[in-house]
Amino acid sequence: MTPAAAAPRRSRLLADITPLRAHADFRRLWFGNTVSAVGQQMTAMAVSLQVYAITGSSFYVGLVGLCSLVPLVVFGLYGGAVADAVDRRKLGLVSASGATALSAALAVVAIVHVRQVWPLYVLVALQAVCFAMNSPARSSMIPRLLPSEQLPSANALASLAGGVSQMAGPMLGGVFVGFWGYQAAYLIDVAAFTASLYAMWRLPAMLPGDDRPGGAPAVRRRPSVMEGLRYLGARPNLRTTFVSDLAAMVLAQPRVLFPAVAGLWFGGGTRTVGLLAAAPAVGAMLGSVFSGWLGRVHRQGFAVLIAIASWGAAVAVFGLTRNLLLGLFFLALAGCADTVSMVFRNTMLQSAAPDDMRGRLQGVFLVVVVGGPRLGDFLAGSASDLFTPTAAVVGGGIACITAVLLIGVMQRSFIRYDARHPVA
Repeated sequence: MTPAAAAPRRSRLLADITPLRAHADFRRLWFGNTVSAVGQQMTAMAVSLQVYAITGSSFYVGLVGLCSLVPLVVFGLYGGAVADAVDRRKLGLVSASGATALSAALAVVAIVHVRQVWPLYVLVALQAVCFAMNSPARSSMIPRLLPSEQLPSANALASLAGGVSQMAGPMLGGVFVGFWGYQAAYLIDVAAFTASLYAMWRLPAMLPGDDRPGGAPAVRRRPSVMEGLRYLGARPNLRTTFVSDLAAMVLAQPRVLFPAVAGLWFGGGTRTVGLLAAAPAVGAMLGSVFSGWLGRVHRQGFAVLIAIASWGAAVAVFGLTRNLLLGLFFLALAGCADTVSMVFRNTMLQSAAPDDMRGRLQGVFLVVVVGGPRLGDFLAGSASDLFTPTAAVVGGGIACITAVLLIGVMQRSFIRYDARHPVA
């Protein structure tokens, strides 16, 4: 094969960077979000290390996650409603500025050597509020910056950025804390936020509804979470994007069992647990890197169901293997399938919903993404205690596949969904 013929094939296989190359606003926003996400992951690692250093208790470290989960779930829906009623650019700037100030406050707490954990819990909870307000606004901006045919590529790039931040952030956080203390990670997070703030500052005004025919903005109403939920309840295709994701994250979520199966199945210890936890993230990142083909898929609903069934199958086979390398392979395969599902589900939300509903739907998306895996952890842990870890993992994968089949039978319109003619 000639080099000239090989280049187009590589471009069709690798992630499509057209949104970055052709749209400066999106390029700045993507870069800023990537840099700030790495900083946030560094802060998360530093907070966990600091809490453990103060208390010596893993229980108190676990409470850090609870302090962020509750505000994310509660304010995720409200943040989406606010994003549908105000200038999303201003909301993004205000909420990101608040998160920046809170990271600076964490640095102050570290510098003055506070030996109590409650200030850390309070600051983490307030940062979660800022994120819950920021995320729906930021996500609902994307369809205003790009043509609809480039949304799958943009969402794949967002997934790639998320994978990079989840892998690099904790590692860098641990390194900086080890060399220069907790305040180093927090101060770097403050600096990283400036990239996101600059990107949003350069954006035009983002009033909801301004992209409708004739450029007439939506009539300003008081933010209504219930209106968004009623809209979602009457739109089977959009509703099914959430139901299908819950089928994967609640029924087939094996991560809480990694500490147990690392020793029982593979004869390993904490390093094996780390490998098991990292494998889905590696698969997700590879799925993003080799995502060039996603933009050519039009039957996006059908693709979501195939991807989620693949997740369930990979998890079930992982539960049957007792070879570590094979186990890591199937977990990576599950992570790759999850990326494909996420790209298409988010694209459907962005393209099939009207602009003045996108914020609320992104708020629901945030709640599902945050809350679903936690419910899955509870279900898998309970099933493991009642039966065995093998039954919990394999049974969860089979239950996920069964749920996908039921969704396909009950929601035929979802299977027929065509990105060229999006119908909510």
